[in-house]
Amino acid sequence: MRPPLRLAAVALLAAISWKSPAAPAAADLWSRDNLAAWCIVPYDAAKRGPEARADMLAGLGLRKFAYDWRAAHVPTFDAEVAAMKARRIEIVAWWFPQKLDASARTILDVIARHGIRPQLWVTGGGAPTKDAAQQEARIKAEVERLQPIVAAAANLGCRVGLYNHGGWFGEPENQLAVLERLRADGATNVGLVYNFHHGHDHLDRFAEFWPKIQRHVLAVNVNGMIAGGDKSGKKLLYVGEGDRELGLLRVIDASGWRGLVGVLNHRTDVDAEVGLRENLIGLERLVGKIHSVR
Repeated sequence: MRPPLRLAAVALLAAISWKSPAAPAAADLWSRDNLAAWCIVPYDAAKRGPEARADMLAGLGLRKFAYDWRAAHVPTFDAEVAAMKARRIEIVAWWFPQKLDASARTILDVIARHGIRPQLWVTGGGAPTKDAAQQEARIKAEVERLQPIVAAAANLGCRVGLYNHGGWFGEPENQLAVLERLRADGATNVGLVYNFHHGHDHLDRFAEFWPKIQRHVLAVNVNGMIAGGDKSGKKLLYVGEGDRELGLLRVIDASGWRGLVGVLNHRTDVDAEVGLRENLIGLERLVGKIHSVR
């Protein structure tokens, strides 16, 4: 398929003007310098503002931040960026609307004004498709939905991460199909974001599909995992509390993938600093187990 001229031109401009950061070395994949805090804005019992949040991240030794937000946080977007910049914390990702609406354009304006280059994490949904024709129609519709976002991101030198969040769009094979179609149409700034906590149904086949998607994955957000945890009130566990996340981490580590790793709070009843600290401790313990058998 011949790339649409506008999208192809924008993609070419992005490829010329934007350089990918160096991937972390093997030993650094799980280091604190490569970890990004995620789900700590609406998910924070302490209800921190930008300055207190930046201080908290600096105190934990985290230098990367993926920004989730709600409508109440829009007025403080500029303050959030300024607070992180002041403490040399990089905003590496920004939760992004599913279409190029007024909120999306506000985010793009903030990104342009401050000269930052976060990944834009975009999700979707949908019920399972019933046949090949319906599958093709769904892929086509998703590509058409995402193309304006991809083009706008490319204009700013940003990448778009297709974020698994359940439903049809949350299945890795469907995300890969959408990604490949976007790239066939000329997009060069699109990848995937894989979340453990939205992947409970994937546990038994993770090792099978990870090699198919790993080269496209921009970020992995880790979580404690048990089989059926999302259906038994144990969807969100600290890393190390489950019995399956170590296996997932081993697969990723052995694959040679070297992208961004996110740690979460994602609980409104927990102070974000407490949640992050628990996940950091658990992750360090499991990584120690991985390294001990190398």
